[in-house]
Amino acid sequence: MDSIVIHGGHRLNGSIPVSGAKNSAIKLMAASILTDQPLLLTNMPRLADTRFLGQLLRQFGVEVTERDGADGQETLFHAPELTSTFAPYDLVRQMRASFNVLGPLLARTGHAKVSLPGGCTIGARPVDLHLQALTAMGAAIELEEGYVSATAPKGLRGAEIEFPFVSVGATEHALLAAVLANGTTVLKRAAREPEIGDLARCLIAMGAKIEGLDTDVLTITGVSSLSGATWSVIPDRIEMGSYALAAAMAGGQVRLTKGRADLITALTDKMIEAGVEIEPTDDGLIVRRDPTQRLKAVDATTEIYPGFATDLQAQFMALMTTAEGTSVIHENIFENRFMHAPELARLGADITVHAGQAVVRGVEELKGAPVMATDLRASMSLVIAGLVAEGETTVGRVYHLDRGFERMEEKLGACGADVRRIKGEGDEH
Repeated sequence: MDSIVIHGGHRLNGSIPVSGAKNSAIKLMAASILTDQPLLLTNMPRLADTRFLGQLLRQFGVEVTERDGADGQETLFHAPELTSTFAPYDLVRQMRASFNVLGPLLARTGHAKVSLPGGCTIGARPVDLHLQALTAMGAAIELEEGYVSATAPKGLRGAEIEFPFVSVGATEHALLAAVLANGTTVLKRAAREPEIGDLARCLIAMGAKIEGLDTDVLTITGVSSLSGATWSVIPDRIEMGSYALAAAMAGGQVRLTKGRADLITALTDKMIEAGVEIEPTDDGLIVRRDPTQRLKAVDATTEIYPGFATDLQAQFMALMTTAEGTSVIHENIFENRFMHAPELARLGADITVHAGQAVVRGVEELKGAPVMATDLRASMSLVIAGLVAEGETTVGRVYHLDRGFERMEEKLGACGADVRRIKGEGDEH
C-alpha cells in the first residue's frame, strides 16, 4: 500500500492548476446512462473514484474512452444499448456515489438491481431519501440481501418531492431520474451545491427541461429521450480550497489557476480573517502568507452550500493547529468527521473533540510522525500539516487521497514542497 512522505519546512511558490470537480464528474458520468448518444466530458479528473465508476458503467455496456483532447483530459461515454442493469457489491462498495446509477438505469430501462453503497466512514449517510424520491415517482422497490431491486415497467412519473432536510446525493439522484419521467417533478428543499448546477446544466444541454437552477426548488419536465452533448466539468472547489490552505500553512505565494474563487468564498473569508492574503484572479486566486507571522485562530462552522463546506473542515483544522489562540470548529453535516483529530495530535496538535465540536488550541510547531489517513479529506489535512511539521511525516492509507486528489505530489512538488510517494505492496480496500 502506498504512503506519502513529507519533509516539512519548505515555503510554497508557484502555480497549481485546479482539476475538474470529482463530485461533479461522477454524477455527470452517471448521466451518460440516460442516453444512447455519446456524452463527451472535458476537464475530466483522473481519479480512483472516476476509474471505479468507469468500471461500473462498463458493466452496463457503456463504452468509456479516456483520451487527451485539445483542452486537456476528456472522456467519451456512449451507451447505445445497456446490456446489464445489475450493479454488484464489489464495484459499488468502493464509492458511495456509484449508488446514483440506480435512478438513471430505472429511468431508461424500467428496472435495476444495485448494491447498497460503501465509501468513506465519516458518518451514517442512509439512502432513504434516494429511495423515497424514486418511490414517489412510481418505482416499486425491494431491499434484499444488501441490494436494492427497483422496477417501473411503465416508466417513472412526475411527482412533488419535498426533502425533510437538504441532501446533495438525494437531490442529484432525483434529478437524474426525473428528466425522463412522465410529467413534471418538483424538488423542494433541494441542495444548491455548484456541482448540482453543473449536472443540471449538462442535462439541459442534453435536452432536459429544468427550471430553478441554483435555487432550492427545481422543476423538471420530463422528456421522452435525451441526446448527446459535450460538457466541461466545473472546477473542483474542494481541491482549490485544499491547495489554498496548503499555501497558507506553508507560507509563500501560490497562484491557483483553472478555478473559480467565487466557489470557496466561505473558506477564503475565514482565511482572510486568520491573516492570509487572498487575491481573486480571472481564473482562480493567489494565496500569500508570510510564514514568519503566526496566523490568528478563527472559528468555523460547516453548513450546506453556500456555507463553509464540510469537505474543507479537516484541512482548515490543520491550518488552525499552529494559529495563535484557540479556534472552535463545529461539524454540522456529518457526525463522525473528526477522525483526523487524533492523527493531527500525533504531529503535536492540541485538539479536544466533544460530539460535533473540536477545540483547537494553536501550538507553535508541529513535529513529523507516522500518521494514517481515515478518509478522503482527512488525508489531505495530514499532508497540509506535514508541510510545516519538523522532520519527516509519513501518511499511510493514501488510497483515500487518490480518490479525490489528482497528482497531488506533483502539484505541491512543483511549488517547492518536499513530498514524495512511496510505492507499497498490496491494497487495503
